[in-house]
Amino acid sequence: MNDTGKTKKKRSKLTWVIGGMVGVLVLAAAVVVGGTYIYIHFIEGPAPKPLALPKATTPKHSDTSPTSVASPTGTWQATSKSVVGYRVNEVLFGQNNVAVGRTNSVTGSITVDGTSVDTAAFTAQMANVHSDQSQRDNQFDGRIMDVASYPTATFTLTSPISLGKIPAVGATVHETATGNLMLHGQTHAVTFPVSAQYTGTAIDVNGSIPVTFADYGISNPSFAGTVTTDSHGTLEFLLIMDRSSGS
Repeated sequence: MNDTGKTKKKRSKLTWVIGGMVGVLVLAAAVVVGGTYIYIHFIEGPAPKPLALPKATTPKHSDTSPTSVASPTGTWQATSKSVVGYRVNEVLFGQNNVAVGRTNSVTGSITVDGTSVDTAAFTAQMANVHSDQSQRDNQFDGRIMDVASYPTATFTLTSPISLGKIPAVGATVHETATGNLMLHGQTHAVTFPVSAQYTGTAIDVNGSIPVTFADYGISNPSFAGTVTTDSHGTLEFLLIMDRSSGS
């Protein structure tokens, strides 16, 4: 065989080798993407729905007039049913997903004086915020939120909330809250809508606060080219409060 024939044969083999390698890489990528899709949509399942007020109930042997139950005036403490968490859009190997982490480690209270919420202050323990993925939680605890250095997130109301009138039992009230939010050791003023209901024995408050990570010096949650996220997320909360013993 002459040199030209040998060269063509070598090129042919090289072409087959390169083609095979490309095929393997394409197949591997398809397996990763396909496997990720199956995991997110069929195994892991959809992300938890945004927090919302529980279904309103009316105390037995009572109508819905505000005079049928005790006045909401007093101090109301967060119970262990309260929830604070985050919600962030992410892309994992090309597949859209919503990352959600939550904790029930919430303390704090509000004071109500007739038709006004005069004070409110709450604290969430960041080390107890968990999602459905331990790897995500490890990133959250370390690189992203550094919970060892910044163990808590807090909110303090800075302006009273006027309700206009004492809410009817079971009715949902929509108002606006203004206060200071502290995350990752940094504090910023925030204003956001809240929804609340008075059951006669409890006050439930629900809302969410948009958070731009850079504003609080929080590292973007994107990780190692495999997970990319928005530059912002949402802090969501559901506060279930009962009357403190001192009220």
